[in-house]
Amino acid sequence: MSTSILYHGFGLVGYHYMRTTYEGGKVIFSIQHKRDKLHCPECNGKDIVLKGSVMRRFRTVPIGTKVIYLDLAVRRIACKRCHALRQVELGFADPRYSYTRSFERYVLELSKHMTILDVARHLNVSWDMIKDIQKRYLKKKFSHPRLKDIRWIAIDEIAVKKGHKYLTVVLDLESGAIVFVGDGKGAEALEPFWKRLNRSQATIEAIAIDMSPAYIGAVMDHLPEAAIVFDHFHVIKLYNDKLSDLRRDLHREATDQLQKDVLKGTRWLLLKNPTNLDKTKGEKERLHEALKLNEPLYTAYYLREDLSRVWLQPNKKEATAILNAWIEKATSSGIKMLMTMAKTLSAYRSGILAYYDFPISTGPLEGTNNKIKTMKRQAYGFRDMEFFKLKIMAIHETRYAIVG
Repeated sequence: MSTSILYHGFGLVGYHYMRTTYEGGKVIFSIQHKRDKLHCPECNGKDIVLKGSVMRRFRTVPIGTKVIYLDLAVRRIACKRCHALRQVELGFADPRYSYTRSFERYVLELSKHMTILDVARHLNVSWDMIKDIQKRYLKKKFSHPRLKDIRWIAIDEIAVKKGHKYLTVVLDLESGAIVFVGDGKGAEALEPFWKRLNRSQATIEAIAIDMSPAYIGAVMDHLPEAAIVFDHFHVIKLYNDKLSDLRRDLHREATDQLQKDVLKGTRWLLLKNPTNLDKTKGEKERLHEALKLNEPLYTAYYLREDLSRVWLQPNKKEATAILNAWIEKATSSGIKMLMTMAKTLSAYRSGILAYYDFPISTGPLEGTNNKIKTMKRQAYGFRDMEFFKLKIMAIHETRYAIVG
């Protein structure tokens, strides 16, 4: 093996090849500093005196299935010019670690297609080594994302552990990148984000959120000029929750056994899109029978379809007319659930209709949340919460099957 292979094969510059040894299936290349390439790491001066060395072994990229190590006596030098006493710099490795930079890059490439455990087994190294390499890379690249050019964002929380453990996530709706992950949920979780956003001097035009009073208050306090857009998904979800409560109340209050039997088990039929009802299971007929026997349920069910039309109009003027008509119809229905919903939508009218000024929603964030859940399942959870947050910050760059 020649010294030129060190350069072309392993990217080593300024070293001599000495010899090759073999130990238990490992291949070890012994290398040595070129004396004329040594210089002071402080002042870059060449007038130096050798002051001993320390033997180090570095793991590098494999050759085929063979594990490859580099043995090097790392020199310590005294500089006559600045009087510094230091170890020489290593161009091919960080002296704090026992592997080369090329090995680190190789691990990161493998990590795009394999789990941490798979990479560790493939390279015959510890799980912790692979995880630490990934973590340092993610921290360097994603821990402080650029906020200055952000205009539209979405905010939502995700459940990460049992026992009501949440993370609050902020998504840049134009780039699709997660720009902040905060501990917990609600206004307090967003405090670090507001501070960074203020320092960045970004101009946020619109924010897509659910109808959480905590988020609304936080946005109005910190971004009073930004438009708040209430997400279609969350409005319909709120309605569906109330529709389920209405069915439950009707079932409980029913005095006729036939009514009870018909209402029993219809919860998911009420929440299903009418086009998705399974004809082979008679779902359409069962739903029709339940609605026919319960006028309040019938009214509430079909008003949900009318409510969905608010987001399907060609312009804001027509959407406003649809929403106003819906609120009036629900208020005059005499059904407590619909009257309560009408009052809620009336209070949040401007945020609902703001969709026609800024056609954004938390939909992309919901999709990202599904990716996060998949990543968490494939990794069987994350013990290191900082590492988990960094993986979330990088998830928008995923172009392959998610691995953890």
